[in-house]
Amino acid sequence: MSIKYQDYAFVRNKLLKKEEVALLDIREEDPHAQEHPLFAANFPLSRLEVDAFSKLPRKDVPIVTLDDGEGSAELAAQRLLELGYLDVSVFKGGIPAWKAAGGEVFKDVNVPSKSFGEFVESKRHTPSLSAQEVKKLIDDQEDVVVVDVRRFDEYNTMSIPTGISVPGAELVLRVPEIAPNPKTKIIVNCAGRTRSIIGTQSLINAGIPNEVNALRNGTIGWTLAGQELDKGQSRKFKEVSESTASEAAKRARSVADQAGVKRVKLADIAQWKSQAERTTYFFDPRTPEEYEAGHLPGFRSTPGGQLVQETEMVAPVRGARIVLSDPGGVRANMPASWLAQMAWDVYVIDDIKATDLTEKGVWTPALPSTPQIQTVDVKTASSWLESDSATICIDLSTHANYVKGHIPGSWFALRSQFSNAMKNLPTANRLVLTSTTGELAIFAANEIQALTGSAVYVLDGGNKAWIDAGLTLERGATHLASPPLDRYKRPYEGTSVDPAAMQAYLDWEYGLVEQLGKDGTHHFWVL
Repeated sequence: MSIKYQDYAFVRNKLLKKEEVALLDIREEDPHAQEHPLFAANFPLSRLEVDAFSKLPRKDVPIVTLDDGEGSAELAAQRLLELGYLDVSVFKGGIPAWKAAGGEVFKDVNVPSKSFGEFVESKRHTPSLSAQEVKKLIDDQEDVVVVDVRRFDEYNTMSIPTGISVPGAELVLRVPEIAPNPKTKIIVNCAGRTRSIIGTQSLINAGIPNEVNALRNGTIGWTLAGQELDKGQSRKFKEVSESTASEAAKRARSVADQAGVKRVKLADIAQWKSQAERTTYFFDPRTPEEYEAGHLPGFRSTPGGQLVQETEMVAPVRGARIVLSDPGGVRANMPASWLAQMAWDVYVIDDIKATDLTEKGVWTPALPSTPQIQTVDVKTASSWLESDSATICIDLSTHANYVKGHIPGSWFALRSQFSNAMKNLPTANRLVLTSTTGELAIFAANEIQALTGSAVYVLDGGNKAWIDAGLTLERGATHLASPPLDRYKRPYEGTSVDPAAMQAYLDWEYGLVEQLGKDGTHHFWVL
């Protein structure tokens, strides 16, 4: 299959006309985060088969693959064509060509959402208080509630003293019972700026009677002020009464209507699932626990606050249609109001009943058919690794998962960097490939076999099968055959970050509105 090429004018024209286009940066996350176009979604070559069918549901959507100009974009395009995609091109010349044509490039990750947050604050002058002002309110035991809108695991790692975990899409539903007295001041925090701006503005837009302020610069600002963060906290929102939920639903519906969110009946979306003319994403923005207890068939669990924060990670086709499902309404309507302002074509289903939530359990992506490979069961692999020094295990999981726990003695390697990784691996007659649940290893096996004379096997069930068999794990970054390029180290993650890096991150966020103006393709607007 011959590869087509496209240029800056083609991509820009698609974006300006709000036509569907998937501009896929196929590099690993760290190089992607160094510089990329505004709407280039990170779509690593390493995970292409695992992600393609769920993130690119329409086979004839226009796809343009992008790299540094080193040739990986051609390989990604070839793989997508082999998976049945019909309109695949390569951005000729990669990032250097984009810049040479006058294209703006952005640093960091989730840039469309972060720049939108700054855009919102610039237009609405979202109220905020400094870390010092918030600490004084807490120390003086003022009537104040701090709500942390990040994922619970982020909150649990480090949080503002007294803070309660209330992920973003839950705010309008939960805050009325967390702070029932309208005189209670509400402080909304995240790690940096975006989620606290959106969260604060959500409560204001919904007409909550309390005074609401963002914690300016989030946990970064708190740390830069020399103030201590709590660690390991587990305070969470509680369930709310029917009357509170009903009132919140009215507020959220009003905001969504003002933002131009469209309405659809459950029966009407069946034809959209065939993906004939439009790419449509079906998302459930409730908590993962509620989703697993019962959800609409074919809907993906995407908690609403993170959906607004990381839209391109689950919806890389710019110009696509997004459908949100929440029987109570609030968790669909509030994220939908923001997605509409981010120029997405967004719909909320209005007539969902409990009996419609017929699927249970976690979301599982659709995958291509399994290639012909050699597999090995856990028991045999364990005996090989114990008794045969010429057998080595190679873990293709994310670096973060590898560090959390891996098969003892196994080596971390990135599929996209495997030809270089081989120089760091010990000599072996037999390679056992594994990954978190096995899928990545399955799709990488034949490619790796072509690079080595060693026999290549895939561990059936991956690391999960190893754990389920009761076998021990090793932890830490013990054997790295590849650098951990698959994860960009966010300046707001963890508890030991260089203050200079935190300040540089804030300075970058402040400059995003100006960059948006230079780029000119976003179509953002604000209520």
